[in-house]
Amino acid sequence: MGHRLTMLAGRVRAFLRSKRGNVAMMFGLAIVPLMIAAGVGLDLTRAMLVRQQMGEALDAAALALGSTSGGLTQAQANSLAQSYFSANYQVDQSSFGTPTLAAFTWTPGSGTVQLSATDNMPTVLMKIAGINNMSVNASSTVVWGQSKLWVALVLDNSGSMANGDSGGSKMAALQNASNQLLTILKNASATPGDVQASIVPFVSDVNVGTSNASASWLDFSQDWSQPPLTNASTNTHQQDTDTMPVGGDPLDSFGPGDKCPYDGSRGYKCAPTPVNDTHCYTGSGSDDCIANIPSSGTYKGYICPSMHIGGTTTDGMGYHFYNGCWEQTTSSGTVTVSSCTNHPGGNCSCSSGTCTTKKWPHTWVANSTSTWDGCVWDRQQNYDESNATPSSGGTMFVPENMLYCGTATVTPLGYDWTNLTTQINAMSPYGATNQAIGIAHGWQTITPGAPYGAPSVPTNTARYIILLSDGQNTMDRWYGNGSTERSTPDASIDAREEATCDAAKADGVIIYTILLDIPAGSESPSAPLSYCASDSSKYFVLTSTTAIVTTFNQIAQQITDVRVSH
Repeated sequence: MGHRLTMLAGRVRAFLRSKRGNVAMMFGLAIVPLMIAAGVGLDLTRAMLVRQQMGEALDAAALALGSTSGGLTQAQANSLAQSYFSANYQVDQSSFGTPTLAAFTWTPGSGTVQLSATDNMPTVLMKIAGINNMSVNASSTVVWGQSKLWVALVLDNSGSMANGDSGGSKMAALQNASNQLLTILKNASATPGDVQASIVPFVSDVNVGTSNASASWLDFSQDWSQPPLTNASTNTHQQDTDTMPVGGDPLDSFGPGDKCPYDGSRGYKCAPTPVNDTHCYTGSGSDDCIANIPSSGTYKGYICPSMHIGGTTTDGMGYHFYNGCWEQTTSSGTVTVSSCTNHPGGNCSCSSGTCTTKKWPHTWVANSTSTWDGCVWDRQQNYDESNATPSSGGTMFVPENMLYCGTATVTPLGYDWTNLTTQINAMSPYGATNQAIGIAHGWQTITPGAPYGAPSVPTNTARYIILLSDGQNTMDRWYGNGSTERSTPDASIDAREEATCDAAKADGVIIYTILLDIPAGSESPSAPLSYCASDSSKYFVLTSTTAIVTTFNQIAQQITDVRVSH
């Protein structure tokens, strides 16, 4: 018996000392917590995916609310937020659960909105530990906008905007993009009037509208109603000196039935009436010029010159049409001119190399300003580079009657969004390019006072100019002829544009510039557009018409400043 007890005790001691099977036993004991740990990792990864997707969907919903005009009820805000959240939540809800958008307070005009959501996500492996769901939470806060925003759209309406690519014409794309931008601006205003816009269509000039014919900031005497120039030293007419006699007043020697005194080698003739919509232009196409001064009828004896040629940087008259006539009644005595051969009239009696003809007194009578087509030219240098209030002299705006008068008119700063859209849709391609005058008038529309009547700039107001053009400058009041690019005269226009941009930026205006380089490489680079942008991120070169909408939307998003705060 004692022997058996001794053997049993030895076996017990051996069992206790044995290490065989420990790994299997330990694995068996550890497998449950290992599976729970793996489940936690998997389900945490799933929760992170859900949280990311919820965050992105909340951002989209909050941005949608921030981009509205603020005129929503709480119920409408709830519905809009839920629709955007649902549309942007891209997770299988059967596996990951259905998130719930938490209640929020919609306060129009507050400039901020905060949204949050919760998802009771079903677990996969954590169920082993009895954990069937995980709570996943996400939130988004969006703030928007300057409290007030003024935007001037300065848009090229030159003839080349009729061209385009497979996406359509540049003008059609610009109109579409501009209308979308106006919608974004409208929706960014928490209170009507906080966001306002102006439109400045430009060619070589800008059309301020004929309704301003009596405005105090216009000076018709500088250009529009000017008679043809006279050479002070010889008292001779300067329009076509190759046809004029030397010495004396040639106009007094021309009367009814005589040849038009401007019928020279350059081809510029007399218009048949004081008001002539075609301006008797013989440069291209048909015209209604006349060869002789009328000898009967209402305009008997009227000498109505057509176009001034040979303009210089000092007189600023190149390619300007005259808006009036030399009018005469009856002859008074005779006048002698020094050369019969140089006198193109038909009523000259020659003797001993001199010509004696009837003397016809003339008076220059400018057309009524009611016949003005609404276009203005650059102001006198250097007021064309500033936003000085027009008061007198060179500060005044200069009505003109040019070959390239644009049809679309300037729309002053305002928030009648229907009217702004109408004006965008009224734009039509025509004429030459003068970006400098577009910038100048865009700046004026967001400058208090005349000519466009903007009020004092409210506190916390950001002012922007968005300038779009599809080419190079070709013509202003002093330089270029409308058909050249990258020439010395056109570079002078570029310099004036850059000086204007410098002054506007110094005044606190932020400038975006856009070059339509269609086809690609045809117009790029544009030194003045690149220079005028407030920084390199605000200069865009577009090579397709479809890119206009994308770019305008990008700019609109930036300037309305609707953004996710956190």
